[in-house]
Amino acid sequence: MDRGIWATWYDLPEEGKEEYISWLNEVHLPEALKRPGYLWAAHIANIWDDEREKHKSKILTHVDDTSVPAGNGYLLLFGAALPTTFLDPSPVQLAKKWTNKEMKMFGRRIGERQCIFMERDRIDGLEVNTRAPGITPGPAIQIGTFNVNALENEEELGSWYAQVRMPRLKKMEGCVGARNLISVSGWPKHGIMYEWISLESLKKKFTTEPAERSRNAVKSLIHAPGSPTLGERIWPPT
Repeated sequence: MDRGIWATWYDLPEEGKEEYISWLNEVHLPEALKRPGYLWAAHIANIWDDEREKHKSKILTHVDDTSVPAGNGYLLLFGAALPTTFLDPSPVQLAKKWTNKEMKMFGRRIGERQCIFMERDRIDGLEVNTRAPGITPGPAIQIGTFNVNALENEEELGSWYAQVRMPRLKKMEGCVGARNLISVSGWPKHGIMYEWISLESLKKKFTTEPAERSRNAVKSLIHAPGSPTLGERIWPPT
């Protein structure tokens, strides 16, 4: 089972963007999947919608610490049985062995933000059988990353996910699955990843529970820049 996730958010400049994406998808990711313990990889192009961003700014609180990198154009995910796979070797140790080509390509990333997560809970959705290739996440991904605004709210947030949000997702049309995450490294302590059959379906079918408990849970969060991000998988192709 894939209980470890390494996530990297970043932006790219327009110049050289297509060259980078082609290299990452066609060369780097197939090579990275040869590392011991790596089970899958997914490269996601996130969307930017002005109306969605305005709505997020009205209901969500985001971190105001400028030291937290704010890249959000793309999301790169790797999965493994445990998060220790991504710590032996660690991302820093892998970077020390980059080739000149890798240094050139990775040097194009802007605002890069990384987290290594451990899965603490998951549900399989109605569309779990569409997950492919293998156990690769679904074609559309929404992932929120955040801290809780007060220690006393930690337990309630975990209870809300276990009792309300995760069970409800099992019945949502278009849901492939969802993973409730705890970080091993990186800025946020918490993460939630939703897998869906398509962006259109996710936008239409994913809804927040209209209850005071759910509203209070949302209010207790301090999100990473741009969180939650929403995007479509561009590798492996759907």
